[in-house]
Amino acid sequence: MANINTAGVDPTKMGLGRAIAVLTSGGDAQGMNAAVRATVRVGIYTGAKVFFVHEGYQGLVDGGDHIRPATWESVSMMLQLGGTVIGSARCKDFQTREGRLKGAFNLVKLGVTNLCVIGGDGSLTGANIFRTEWSDLLKDLISKGKITKEEAKTSSHLNIVGMVGSIDNDFCGTDMTIGTDSALHRIIEVVDSITTTAQSHQRAFILEVMGRHCGYLALVTALACGADWVFIPEMPPDDGWEDHLCRRLTETRKAGSRLNVIIVAEGAINKEGKPITCDQLKDLVTKRLGYDTRATILGHVQRGGTPSAFDRVLTKDVTVAMNEGRFDDAIKLRGRSFENNWNTYKLLAHVRPPETKSNINVAILNVGAPCAGMNAAVRAAVRIGIIQGHNMLAVHDGFEGLAEEKIEPITWNTVGDWTGKGGSELGTKRVLPGKYLEEISLNIAKYNIHALVIIGGFEAFSGALEMVQGRGRYEELCIPMVIIPATVSNNVPGSDFSIGADTALNTITTTCDRIKQSAAGTKRRVFIIETMGGYCGYLATMAGLSAGADAAYIYEEKFGIRDLERNVEHLVEKMKTTVKRGLILRNENCNSNYTTDFIFNLYSEEGNGVFDCRKNVLGHMQQGGTPTPFDRNFATKMGAKAVLWLTEKLKECYRHGRIFANTPDSACVLGMRKRGLVLQPLAELKEETDFEHRIPKNQWWLKLRPIMKILAKYKISLDTSEHALMEHVISKKPPVHMSLNK
Repeated sequence: MANINTAGVDPTKMGLGRAIAVLTSGGDAQGMNAAVRATVRVGIYTGAKVFFVHEGYQGLVDGGDHIRPATWESVSMMLQLGGTVIGSARCKDFQTREGRLKGAFNLVKLGVTNLCVIGGDGSLTGANIFRTEWSDLLKDLISKGKITKEEAKTSSHLNIVGMVGSIDNDFCGTDMTIGTDSALHRIIEVVDSITTTAQSHQRAFILEVMGRHCGYLALVTALACGADWVFIPEMPPDDGWEDHLCRRLTETRKAGSRLNVIIVAEGAINKEGKPITCDQLKDLVTKRLGYDTRATILGHVQRGGTPSAFDRVLTKDVTVAMNEGRFDDAIKLRGRSFENNWNTYKLLAHVRPPETKSNINVAILNVGAPCAGMNAAVRAAVRIGIIQGHNMLAVHDGFEGLAEEKIEPITWNTVGDWTGKGGSELGTKRVLPGKYLEEISLNIAKYNIHALVIIGGFEAFSGALEMVQGRGRYEELCIPMVIIPATVSNNVPGSDFSIGADTALNTITTTCDRIKQSAAGTKRRVFIIETMGGYCGYLATMAGLSAGADAAYIYEEKFGIRDLERNVEHLVEKMKTTVKRGLILRNENCNSNYTTDFIFNLYSEEGNGVFDCRKNVLGHMQQGGTPTPFDRNFATKMGAKAVLWLTEKLKECYRHGRIFANTPDSACVLGMRKRGLVLQPLAELKEETDFEHRIPKNQWWLKLRPIMKILAKYKISLDTSEHALMEHVISKKPPVHMSLNK
């Protein structure tokens, strides 16, 4: 059940007497339909009237049939559709005051004083102009006799909420815009397909992606596929880049790579502001190096397809900084996430390994069940370690391999193409180290291992704790250790996200879409789907939100037979309307008595005559497949950060000619917390952990569960007392201490 509303307002009556209109505008982006659906259903939940504005601002100007009431059922089966089902049109009329006057008239006549605009830069700029002019537009309408003073008084204030739908991710004030993650999925699908061919034939491959003014798509693609070079508008290459690029491509070929990848944003420029194009790069590589080179321009493929499970106003400050040649400022103004991506890319692609070695040996192992993204984390850790001058060691088969001496050097080239590979190339096991501590300590001494990178799920966390607890008996275990969370279950304490969970979530969502579509044209049907996750309900909950589930049963939210009965009755009522599909998700360990078979039988019996049931246990397909762009990028940044932290920690722990680390902060989990990567000592996280059920005691995503219930038409109490922090995005200025003539 949701929290009781502490604000003293009944959320189901908050919207009574109010009207909301929703429109999509500008270029379409995957995920817009999900935003429309949620706006309509939550609007109806609050008691408000909700209207669709068809064909964007053009529909707002034209009025009439273009503005129609939205119902609960009218947004069913929208989630998996790409683009926007209510239409989007570029509108010149709305750019004129006369056009906006018509739009204002249409809204006033319908009593609409709340407008939700889903679109890009131009769309939200237009919305802001509309809002600032609103009072004057009403005065004009009164003077022309179009509306009465009473109507103007009722509609005296226009509230606007903008949701950024743009595949370019070019909007300040949000880390990710609607459509960006899906666009990355399309790009990576193409990259994976083309690179397979390019590798077979030893080719250089140049790919142009969208981004006239913003290099986000190009930069993340470069990180996600391990590109040799990326060209983005915010950071033109230094003079003489042609020589540097050719030298870089030659070095990777000499090192044994059969493939070169160059990613170009469509707005890429040189220091003089002249375009850098695909054709220009193809000519350069072909003529200078004689490589067989192919160029591909992706274009509108990036806009298409079904939205992914995840799905800034390009401020004038960024544009001004770029126009004035202040490219370091432009990178910073894009935000911390963009800057981190750029710095990681530069380290991995442009820094040469030093001639002198550090004499430090860092070992990497995977622990627990395999998941997509593990290999990308290993690749980044290995390459950053080599750049730091360290010797990198691969440990096969987890802690067991560390005990059984399955240890060997791992090189720059070994991990070359690992970013896009699923599973675990090193091999991984669930075995914990407790009973092998003596053998492990002997091998740490034998191979002179100075630090450990442990990549895995809950076993990695609890195994590292056993290693730390063994430090009192075995001095060899007194070395720095870092745990990188990687598991589909997303249950590692100290991190909001784990590598692999996004890939699993996309697999579940895609499968749910296909299962629902498989029943198109048949009678009313309910699907009961079992997801993985151990005792952690993250996958079931987030897949429930992504796929539009009617219920998601999880261990963290207790339920009984009365709850199950209510859910069945609710579905029976829904099925009496135009809704023909139901979706129920069940976490594998949510309840030992209410099994998937039990729930299937209950729904089949109680729904008899109204709907029939089908069940699917998704199983290990959730752990497989190639990693999503998010998991590739996240794993790359985590692997890099882990080794950079170990390098600093090793300097702190170096005493009397050797490494000795036994303080709590020498064994940490590297986690994602809110908007940044954070290192937390294992000893601290131990107190926050439910070891019996292998989950953290507090999990952020539980707050999202009431939203899923509201979207499934449950009348529940929602806590509206928690307010978001207001952040002004227009006044973001470059720091005054920075040089303006770089």
